[in-house]
Amino acid sequence: MAPPNCCSPSPLPLIQFLVGILSAVLLTFPRPASAGGCFKSVISFGDSIADTGNFCKLTPVGSMCSPPYGETFFHRPTGRSSDGRLIIDFIAEYLGLPLVPPYYGGNQTEFGTGVNFAVVGATAVASDVLVNRGIGYMATNVSLGVQLELFKKLLPSLCGSSDAVSGCSNLFNTSLFLLGEIGGNDYNYALGLKMTTARIQELVPLVVNSIASALQEIIKLGATTILVPGNFPIGCIPYILTNFQSSNPQDYDSSTGCLILLNQLAELHNEQLQIELNRSRQLHPHANIIYVDYYNAMMRIYASPKRFGFTGGVLKACCEGGGGGGGGSILGGGPSMRPCGEPSTYVNWDGIHFTEATYRLIAKAVAEEGLFTSPAFNLSSSSSSSSCVRGVNGNGRNSTFPDRDSLPNRGVGLIVQPAAAMVLVNLLFLVVVGGMITGGKL
Repeated sequence: MAPPNCCSPSPLPLIQFLVGILSAVLLTFPRPASAGGCFKSVISFGDSIADTGNFCKLTPVGSMCSPPYGETFFHRPTGRSSDGRLIIDFIAEYLGLPLVPPYYGGNQTEFGTGVNFAVVGATAVASDVLVNRGIGYMATNVSLGVQLELFKKLLPSLCGSSDAVSGCSNLFNTSLFLLGEIGGNDYNYALGLKMTTARIQELVPLVVNSIASALQEIIKLGATTILVPGNFPIGCIPYILTNFQSSNPQDYDSSTGCLILLNQLAELHNEQLQIELNRSRQLHPHANIIYVDYYNAMMRIYASPKRFGFTGGVLKACCEGGGGGGGGSILGGGPSMRPCGEPSTYVNWDGIHFTEATYRLIAKAVAEEGLFTSPAFNLSSSSSSSSCVRGVNGNGRNSTFPDRDSLPNRGVGLIVQPAAAMVLVNLLFLVVVGGMITGGKL
């Protein structure tokens, strides 16, 4: 047996050289940008669930313009109908963006990261249509259609272009649109007039069609990702429970204490809304239309309140004067409105609107945990998470928003084009195997 060729040159230096080349090439290929910053702005439409100050700019005597509103987080009234932040505020925080400024009284220099058109008391259906239906009182005439017109007028300044179509593509591609919650006030005004349930149910197609029409228009303008929330369980609202009490125990859900018939109204609205959203997905398969199930997000809390820390009150408002056993009128505001000691232990703040603690739970379930949305998705926090929104688009195809190919390159990383990688790997393989066969001689 021939002795080993101990003096033959080792292939190791060459292998190390090629590995170095491979590593260098890998490092020079750009990696996809972190989608954690995929949305650069939030554009919102809706009512008091999302209003961050518009109503108080229009009507400064509104109850939410006075203490104790805003006491928990801002320590002053901001026009938000809560003791602190709203769902839209938490979504902005998850995206690493500033809180979304209200349109009215806002500075256009602030609108670069978002603008909010939502107004307390706003309806989905135009005011004149509701008046023709016998609903004459409304807190504001800034309906969803009016909000959309305000947005269209603002577009040239938002985009820095007089052409709202071609000049705004970047804005639309990098903005998260919140279309609601809207429509609850249409039913609340009718309920306030003691209309029969049958008459109120006749409003559902009008309300849903108004939302669907606004959605169509936003998409045609260029919006690509739109969250469309459904209605909350109306029958669990303290104000409703106080003003629509029934002596028949069968009218109440035994597990939650909510009024069954009025919750069914909200369910009907949500079912019809989802049908319209499915139609919109068929018409606009490129758009990411996300239904947000506020109804079941809240029912989870109502079913197990202590699990979420609500030990103070569930169907009772934190503020005296907020209904549901709290007594007195709703939305008192000012010195006559006495808040509870610990708002975070209450689901409801003033009889209609929720506490910051409740809004935080809803936002976390939707934006962080990916629950109560259809199709499923989640927004990452402003940390180094690799995904901003994940879901299934209208075609049923798995997608990450925005599309990876549309993201700008940010730095470099261990990502290499498949063809280049295969060439280098094959070359390395030949060197190693060839070295073994030839005893290190090439």
